[in-house]
Amino acid sequence: MIKILDENDFGKISESADGGTQNSRENITQTVSEILENVRKFGDSAVKEYERKFDGVNLENLVVTQEEINRALESVGEKYLQILERAAKNIREFHEHQVRNGFAFSNSEGVILGQRVIPLERVGLYVPGGTASYPSSVLMNAIPAKIAGCREIYIATPPVIKPEIIAAAHVAGVDVIFKMGGAQAVGAFAFGTESVSKVDKIVGPGNIFVAEAKRQVFGKVAIDMIAGPSEILIIADSKNNPAYLAADMLAQSEHDKLATAILITDSRELAVQVQDELEKQIPKLERNEIARASIENNGKIILVHELGNAVKIANDIAPEHLEICVDNAFEWLCAGKITNAGSVFLGRNAPEALGDYFAGTNHTLPTMGTARFSSPLSVDDFVKKSQYIYYTNSALEKVSEDIAAFANSEGLTGHAQSVLIRRNLG
Repeated sequence: MIKILDENDFGKISESADGGTQNSRENITQTVSEILENVRKFGDSAVKEYERKFDGVNLENLVVTQEEINRALESVGEKYLQILERAAKNIREFHEHQVRNGFAFSNSEGVILGQRVIPLERVGLYVPGGTASYPSSVLMNAIPAKIAGCREIYIATPPVIKPEIIAAAHVAGVDVIFKMGGAQAVGAFAFGTESVSKVDKIVGPGNIFVAEAKRQVFGKVAIDMIAGPSEILIIADSKNNPAYLAADMLAQSEHDKLATAILITDSRELAVQVQDELEKQIPKLERNEIARASIENNGKIILVHELGNAVKIANDIAPEHLEICVDNAFEWLCAGKITNAGSVFLGRNAPEALGDYFAGTNHTLPTMGTARFSSPLSVDDFVKKSQYIYYTNSALEKVSEDIAAFANSEGLTGHAQSVLIRRNLG
């Protein structure tokens, strides 16, 4: 049964808010390092060998063929494709508002300064398999990349691919789907193989091996983030239906045994009702064992003396998902009270699943408290910026003595000379 704690116990809560992710990583680090090195050295053959070892699949080639794509589209049916299209439309509409343009300006005669926004050439999107598959993640990762203007968009996913994944890739405009998962897929994207071109950036969630592989290849390629277990924090007043709140908590808990679901309320009656509802609803879930482990090990209901106290707790935890289930939800958001959250769901009719699938906001979000300093996946993740400078000779001459003095103060006389020589003062 989920624990009910008083807000005065927040110190204990904070220590365990990472969902138990502080386990020893030494063996995982070593294993991943070996996988990456073998993929770097041996390319396709190493990837295929790891797929045989870990997934029990013997692959002739790593690329999903057009015939396989056609079969998948036929398998999912027209109704499911239409659902994907409607979701994709909403995701495009939201992310199109994120597009940034370059700029240029002149702050004095003979000077032009500017910045260009340039799409990344090639990106690799990791899509998990395993205990669940996520066509929604395909849309959330590929559509912003497409809007950004990336020329080539690849997907890697474990080789027993559900047709829904292929259908989502088709709807999102993915160029190539690769049958490869785990750390070996990250290595193939990072180093390139005979079949896989090296990418500029790897994005998308995965298990702890994928996360560790992304960490190790960072610097060789860019990555989006190191994703941890899923999280939800709900702030709720006494007017809420306890069954709804319990359902929203379980929507996160069914992801992973390490997932964290927290409810903060000022109503003890509501807390007990939600506790009871969780016990009623867990057995009905297909993934009830996972949800049970998550709720019992990481779940919490926090009783606060007044609901306003929930703000500090929420900002300290910096959750991936934050539901604000109160009458004046926009006031909580717009008054600047809430500063640390990946995605915020306002009011009583915006369950977190709305953002997972359909509203249009991105569901690839910062976890493990990193919402304090990082952001949801967006179009910005698929572009880079380059700045430029133009000075006429007369404009340079006006500032040459200042530059030379600055350079000389740092002992870099060559820098000074490179400016002064242009006005024949060297």
